[in-house]
Amino acid sequence: MSRTKNIFSTLKGDRAIWAITAFLALFSFLPVFSASSNLAYLYGNGETLPFLVRHFMHLVLGFAIIYGVHKVPAHYFKGLSIIGIPIVIILLLITMAQGTTIDGANASRWIKVPFVGITFQTSTLASVVLMIYIARYLSKIKDEQITFKESILPLWVPVALVLGLILPANFSTTAIIFAMVLTLVFMGGYPFKYLAIIVATGLLALTMFVLAAKAFPGVFPNRVDTWMSRIDSFADDEDSEGDYQIEKAKIAIATGGLTGLGPGKSVQKNFLPQSSSDFIYAIIVEEFGLVGGLMLLLMYLLLLFRILVVAHKADTVFGKLAVMGVGLPIVFQALINMAVAVELFPVTGQTLPLVSSGGTSIWMTCLAIGIILSVSAKRDEVRAKEEDEMNPLDVLSEAM
Repeated sequence: MSRTKNIFSTLKGDRAIWAITAFLALFSFLPVFSASSNLAYLYGNGETLPFLVRHFMHLVLGFAIIYGVHKVPAHYFKGLSIIGIPIVIILLLITMAQGTTIDGANASRWIKVPFVGITFQTSTLASVVLMIYIARYLSKIKDEQITFKESILPLWVPVALVLGLILPANFSTTAIIFAMVLTLVFMGGYPFKYLAIIVATGLLALTMFVLAAKAFPGVFPNRVDTWMSRIDSFADDEDSEGDYQIEKAKIAIATGGLTGLGPGKSVQKNFLPQSSSDFIYAIIVEEFGLVGGLMLLLMYLLLLFRILVVAHKADTVFGKLAVMGVGLPIVFQALINMAVAVELFPVTGQTLPLVSSGGTSIWMTCLAIGIILSVSAKRDEVRAKEEDEMNPLDVLSEAM
């Protein structure tokens, strides 16, 4: 018992975020174990235990990342982001250079880590590093009168490079990162008139890329046709692969009813592709019902609330922006995943943070949470120091 107390005493930062993260991680075992049966029969010998063990190991490493990162002083991330930007750009270049294709479309999203044999999705790491880098830049210029021309090289060139390297293989991730970047710079006080220029430039660049890809399809593999088909299938009634997934997801949700069929009793997991990752929310609602689905939604909204609280209490501009920059994408991605399952969004391929199977998604979510907890821990240390410096009468009056 004393050893357990010693372990928990080393955990710093917002306790509610620790609790929410632990709850989501523990809850994930039930749907992942259930939904992985489809993968077990397709790619294995029917045994689901190896998939559960793999998910467990991903979570163990994820919590190790949270623990290690939350011990790092928050201001260290400023310098690390400057080092990290060229590193992620190189990693994205290596990823793109692999030229991996599926049915002629660009599928260069992962690289294999040497000597370890595991694959890693570089765009998720790039997202976290880019957000911290932008938070550093905005905190640096907070008291300066900056012009658009002066911000192009230090701010928008790294953003353009990262997004441009992710776009050919992953439009949904590019769009999410771009939306989060715009949100962060707006909160950081970047002039709105300059943001309008950036949005217009981004839309123009996307249009030019799509036109070039359609005009010269043999020049380089891309996923433009996949994007277009998903949007078309979302807008009309024609049958497609995307429609098949959505229809099965809706059947699963409708079957779940109020309280669900029970853990492990999903039927649609046997027919729904990506049932343990992209469409795991549908399986959760089928097995745990509307009650389980709303409970999960509530947990992400509660996480959003605690992120806002930590950002509000942060004692530096960088801390506030860093928390918002890495925290909002977690909740935003979760809401998109749920919206896809109920056909409010086209199929995007976004996982449910901390719940879906997949190592990279879990690790990068944990990295972001570790950064949030680091900022929160710094605030706790400052507050504790302030209380120590107060005389006993002041402490008593504040307590009262």
